[in-house]
Amino acid sequence: MANKMISLRRLARSSLCQFRGISTHLSPKLCKAQVTNSSPTGNASSPGESLLEIMLRQKIRNLGQPTSASHPHLIRSNELVPGVEMIEFQSRRNTLMKNLQAYARTLGNEFNGRSCQSHMVVLSSATKKYMSGKIPYVFRQNSDFYYLTGCLEPDSALILTIDESSNVQSILFMRPKDAHAELWDGPRTGPELAVGLFGVNEAYPMEQFNNWLTKRFTAGKPHLWFDAKLSELPQVNESVLKLTSSEQIALLPVYTFVEAMRLLKSPAEMELMRRTCKIASQSFNEVMAETRPGQSEHHLFASIDFKCRMRDASFMAYPPVVAAGKNATIIHYVNNTQLLQPKDLVLMDAGCEYGGYTSDITRTWPADGTFTDPQRTLYDMLAQLQKEVIEVIMKPGGETLDQLFEVTCYKLGKYLQEIGLIGKHISDYKELASQGYRFCPHHVSHYLGMDVHDTPHVPRNTAILPGMVFTVEPGIYISPDRTDVPVEFRGIGIRIEDDILINDNNEVEILTGSCIKDCRELENLFKRKD
Repeated sequence: MANKMISLRRLARSSLCQFRGISTHLSPKLCKAQVTNSSPTGNASSPGESLLEIMLRQKIRNLGQPTSASHPHLIRSNELVPGVEMIEFQSRRNTLMKNLQAYARTLGNEFNGRSCQSHMVVLSSATKKYMSGKIPYVFRQNSDFYYLTGCLEPDSALILTIDESSNVQSILFMRPKDAHAELWDGPRTGPELAVGLFGVNEAYPMEQFNNWLTKRFTAGKPHLWFDAKLSELPQVNESVLKLTSSEQIALLPVYTFVEAMRLLKSPAEMELMRRTCKIASQSFNEVMAETRPGQSEHHLFASIDFKCRMRDASFMAYPPVVAAGKNATIIHYVNNTQLLQPKDLVLMDAGCEYGGYTSDITRTWPADGTFTDPQRTLYDMLAQLQKEVIEVIMKPGGETLDQLFEVTCYKLGKYLQEIGLIGKHISDYKELASQGYRFCPHHVSHYLGMDVHDTPHVPRNTAILPGMVFTVEPGIYISPDRTDVPVEFRGIGIRIEDDILINDNNEVEILTGSCIKDCRELENLFKRKD
């Protein structure tokens, strides 16, 4: 099937076009569902009644997630979640189903062994995970589920259908209201208010999922799309797999299509990316200015966490790397337990999550505010390299992330040759790139968005397009045990990472540009705090 998949570029462009004309792609039935659908448990809403009015009439203070009614300081009245309106989630669901149907039609009258033109997608939410006993980890929603629903509650499921006339329906299954459970874990939205909150056509208690799925599938015999390996809910997995076994049909993977949509950010998503990157950038600047020898790596971890949260980030996007001295030569060092020494460089790789979107920054700076000569030589070299790599984006040699990586390795090899860390006799392009890779053994870019390593199944040889966000992060890591470089360079690790958006004007926008990285500015930043 993989060799017949519609190209990601084509799908992505289709998705972007539909976001730009978002209101024209909503069916009247979807818009009407916001205000006229009756609750499956009998609490019908009046025509034209808003969710806020329903909440006031029924004396409901909170739902299962923040809303503009309960959290007006976080969510505007026209938004479902911070920065994104309900209409965008509805458009995403429509776009996905129409992309699936269009893809199947490109393969002829028969697809997946049948001539049916209708399709069904099943998608699971995340579930709570526990560190011990009844003590849960902080809950984070499944990114694909959140992208299509805006729902932040665990143990939920979404079913999307499209018929032969291209009519799209969305059905949400959620935990029912439960006074005892809500006493311990907080309020739930319940299916009663899910239609009004999320803009779906129907909503039911999770316990009805199996019967509903079986009944609808048996009646319509649609093609069934479901990513079993990505689903965390045993109830959903068992129901879908039992159905496919009894009907003797093959499941179709849907993640490729969802990731093709997520790859290109809508205007609302671009603004969220700007916000999360600004939060992290400002927080980095303060942490760097306050760094002093004698502090622990752990103290800097706590500081970046605190400063991001104080700017309204939900939490860190991943466990930060805070590596002093030779620890910086370990690319994914996360112990964060060592004390900072006066001549150490500090490498911090950290980002935060705001509104479901993540930032990812790496900066390297001297613990005592002054670079040594060997440190300055390597730092200035890497800063110039990163600048040149950013300048080549969308130009010959920089039209994909893989091309950026190749250019980085080659240029790094050339610069290392200039400062005498590799032999002057090497002139072959591939050999220079290979030498560069020895000092920077990781890719220079990855996609960024709802996840830190976003849309992981999108190849890095995909052409860079407007709406994409990705990192540019060259590094150099010289182990203290290396004997093929002068002793003064051993034990030094440096990485400089920025987040890049290709905006609607086809411009390269450095989202983390306010995060200080110039060598002299870093030293001046330290002095201003004395």
